[in-house]
Amino acid sequence: MKLIIGNKNYSTWSLRPWIAMTVAGIPFEEQVVPFGSDDFKRVVPGQSGNGLVPLLIDGDIRVWESLAILEYLAEKFPDAVLWPRDTGARAYARAIANEMHAGFRAMRGDMPMNIARRVMKRSPLPAVEADVRRIDAIWAECRKRYGAGGPFLFGARFTNADAMYAPVASRFRTYAVDLSPESAAYRDAILALPAYKAWAAAGLAEPWLVEEDEVDWPAVHRA
Repeated sequence: MKLIIGNKNYSTWSLRPWIAMTVAGIPFEEQVVPFGSDDFKRVVPGQSGNGLVPLLIDGDIRVWESLAILEYLAEKFPDAVLWPRDTGARAYARAIANEMHAGFRAMRGDMPMNIARRVMKRSPLPAVEADVRRIDAIWAECRKRYGAGGPFLFGARFTNADAMYAPVASRFRTYAVDLSPESAAYRDAILALPAYKAWAAAGLAEPWLVEEDEVDWPAVHRA
């Protein structure tokens, strides 16, 4: 399988299937295509239904949209247990994954993922603060109900729900977001994953800048 992704420093949607596949040990080839580049315009639109990344290529099968890719992987690799086995936990995991996919637009717009940015607090707008508080509540509630036995949302096993929220953990560190102790511990568990560290190291090494994801523009603050 091949996973076509965007810049690792910025691309939250690309991170989601990448980290799920990496943590689960699913073999794949990656192809990084920088946003706005001639390669992006040449490679992606002709293969991805929506003309965006990420795009998973599995033989003649093309799957785009992060959550659709995660669902495809869960079906193709059942032994990876990318959704919780328990029916109730699995329903909850899908609900919060879909909430992440469809919602939190204020936070996503005001706090874009930017791994290379120096950690600096950003005063959130009321709509952003509401998004943050909702995510904090989701993480804390999920950990309370299903998280016994491990550091992730559903315990010891990293699931597709964790993959959906992994970019948020990165954002919350970058912008020094205040969280409850339960959510702060979960954020730190995601950022401590070897897979996340590998992704972040690659992102830090990238030479490309995306102005719209540099919230301090024209200043570019780097760690």
